Amino acid sequence: MVQHFIYSGEALMAHVIAIHEYGDPSVLRIENVDVGEPGPGEVLLRQDAVGVNAVDAIMREGRFGTPLPAVLGVEGAGVIQAVGPGVKRHAPGDRVGYFYSMGGYATERVIPAEALIPLPEDIETDQAAAFLAKGLTAWMGISVLHQVEPGQVILVQGASGGVGSILSRWAKDRGATVIAVAGSKTKLPRVQAGATHALYAADPDFLATVRDVAPAGVDVVYDLVGQATAGLSTQAVRDGGKIITIGAASGPPLHYTALESERGIQLVGGSTPQHVQPATNPKPASELFAAIRSGLFHELKITPYAFEEARQSHEDLKHRVLPGLPILKQ
Repeated sequence: MVQHFIYSGEALMAHVIAIHEYGDPSVLRIENVDVGEPGPGEVLLRQDAVGVNAVDAIMREGRFGTPLPAVLGVEGAGVIQAVGPGVKRHAPGDRVGYFYSMGGYATERVIPAEALIPLPEDIETDQAAAFLAKGLTAWMGISVLHQVEPGQVILVQGASGGVGSILSRWAKDRGATVIAVAGSKTKLPRVQAGATHALYAADPDFLATVRDVAPAGVDVVYDLVGQATAGLSTQAVRDGGKIITIGAASGPPLHYTALESERGIQLVGGSTPQHVQPATNPKPASELFAAIRSGLFHELKITPYAFEEARQSHEDLKHRVLPGLPILKQ
């Protein structure tokens, strides 16, 4: 383990988890690097917990064409050790988190101050690392891409994943009827806990069951899976409804575009950093923290892995056997 201290100007070595080639989890390597000093508008952050997300695996596999070598990870939380010139909103000793800032798999890192979100005293560092990226993506889905309101019927494809689990619970709490879809029968109890109805994607009575709940079709489909579920999504949504794509774990859907002209269905998508900017709008994070402290997500457990167990966390992610929201701990 690296010894941590408030930065005093001397060279600081950190552990990072990097890739030099694309591939399976075996390409993840733990390396030592010189962190360097924070420059203008930057801070030096000691990271106590780092989030593990599906996008990390996509980058590892090369599907985004991430330049190599690369330090994976987009989410973390910890304590500021030093600030660079021009940083006004943060100071050494502050607890902060961030989401979607590449280079997260590190024990210490330099990061732009504008990416940081101050953590309230009652929000644990582990909670921030586990929930910020997934929770703010869910917030974007129910507050920006579509405003979920009482009485609406929504269907969530990929409801057993991190974003899907959070989104389902949050939408239900806002008064929507939530049909949560699991990719396997073993995950049905998990999605049922946060939804009004739980369905298995391969159930031959899938569409009939949806029609029992929403005879004309659901108002909104949140598609967190993509190509594998696109057919069911198009049949489940009503004419004039919405299909909201957030990620595409099975690849991008192939035939959504024709739906706009044929059935008046709105196709909506977007990235979380595009709609959630903590430096200028604290509302998304504030609402996420309020939902966490209210106990809305109490059934979603955090699964810690040691920093050195990053490969295992990716193996568990690959085989869909994660027991909870994964983080890497020092």
